[in-house]
Amino acid sequence: MVTTQAESVLSGSPYRADCPTRRILDRIGDRWTVLIVGALWDGSARFSELRRRVEGVSQKMLTQTLRGLERDGLVRRTVYPEVPVRVEYALTEAGRTLRERCARWRNGRSRTWGTCQRHRKMATIR
Repeated sequence: MVTTQAESVLSGSPYRADCPTRRILDRIGDRWTVLIVGALWDGSARFSELRRRVEGVSQKMLTQTLRGLERDGLVRRTVYPEVPVRVEYALTEAGRTLRERCARWRNGRSRTWGTCQRHRKMATIR
């Protein structure tokens, strides 16, 4: 059976470069997205608070990741007209959904982490 490009995209084949699911995989597959989404689990936070919560993230990477999350509709950036200007970041509904799915995945992996560690140890011995 031959499928057209439009049919392939609609069927959601992440193996095709033009599939929308690839954009989702690109977003959650980067080093910082899941950590930043997790850091926003309890509500809004300012940039400096996020930087403290996510150890190791540089100012540049935090800025880039937050911009991408905002562009993709996962984070809302709110600017308060105060002196000095106050900016807060919070998860949108889509971001909260991603956070919940990441938490479920993490909880499932924590139960199997010991098995993974044993396999790693055995692989390095060989």
